[in-house]
Amino acid sequence: MSDAPLTHDHTLAEAAWAQAFGDLPVEAGLALREGAAWRHFPATDPTRHRPLLSVADLDAFLATDAAREPRVSMADSRRRGSAAVPLDSYLRDDGRVDLPGLFAAFDKGATLVVSRFHELHAPLMRFCRGLEQVFLHGVQANIYLTPPGAQGFRVHYDTHDVLVLQVTGEKRWRLWDGQPVPRPTWRTPWPGNIEPAGEATTITLRPGDTLYVPRGVMHDAAAQEGEDPSLHVTVGLLDPSFATVLRLAVDLLEAEEPGLRESFPTWRLAEGPERLADLARPLAARLAEPAALERAALALLDRLAAERPALLGRGLFVPAPEADTKLVLAPGVLHALVPEARGGASLRWAGAPIALDATEAGWFERLAEGATAAELGADALEFCHILVRRGIVIRA
Repeated sequence: MSDAPLTHDHTLAEAAWAQAFGDLPVEAGLALREGAAWRHFPATDPTRHRPLLSVADLDAFLATDAAREPRVSMADSRRRGSAAVPLDSYLRDDGRVDLPGLFAAFDKGATLVVSRFHELHAPLMRFCRGLEQVFLHGVQANIYLTPPGAQGFRVHYDTHDVLVLQVTGEKRWRLWDGQPVPRPTWRTPWPGNIEPAGEATTITLRPGDTLYVPRGVMHDAAAQEGEDPSLHVTVGLLDPSFATVLRLAVDLLEAEEPGLRESFPTWRLAEGPERLADLARPLAARLAEPAALERAALALLDRLAAERPALLGRGLFVPAPEADTKLVLAPGVLHALVPEARGGASLRWAGAPIALDATEAGWFERLAEGATAAELGADALEFCHILVRRGIVIRA
């Protein structure tokens, strides 16, 4: 993994990819996501992940009103039954953090967990947004601060892929190859009493290291003995499953497909499954059509853009560009340029979709690399004005 510093020339997506995967080619990273093997990325620079987070950032957060349930929780693997520390030991009755209780639990060995900290902490928000631009699905960041020699959770697997960014301290991880429950999601029931198979591989994450763990891979982690606690960011990669896409496709098709609104003939059950299969076969074929799946995928992109902070490239007031003003796409805006069958494209972003003709779609693609309205051609200035006002384009 290369630890070369990033320059201002990197886009948000490029910066996030380099932070997460170093010099790993994007195609190799996508292949990693499509497999089921974990991977350790050692770093040569121990300060690599420090720009994202610090213990001081957590201390500042805990002093605010945002430090409350369910964002804040604590875990201790030494507890019988659930590792979750009882809420009344570190929370007030109104759900806010009780700092004396929280500090006491931490001093006794409990791990502090802050969920979805990217929603409150700008460096993590931008990092997650950059990965969202690469993967086109949601990304979140949870924080784990574990006292020296302590362990928060017992052996388990996660229901989504994760990247672990070790910020400070050291943590020993044990990982077992394989997936006892193949490709689990949050809807997959936890079987209970799962024992990992085979021998574990033990690695130690040191400051600056990164670990990729696919969902379903059994693992646990414990902070090393010493003076420093272990601080790491667990980046959740929240890709939708095929089941999610198909459920959404059914919902979208119901309004226009009469067959989906037909009664399911439970009274035909006695005639055998073949009878029901004959009735369902045309509908199954309809759901598997590329157009139906594409429509569902676009709806997921629209939902992602709507649910995330817009991070637009403008404030309340923005001056209009001149014809020779160099412009470029705003780095924080989630967008997708979707070709239309009739020509042109639809620009999907945080606002309502924008219909572009073929010329405008070409202009938009050139703005990704930076251009002036004069360079784009005649009549491009008003198009650039519109994109600047909407915060999709900024001055380079």
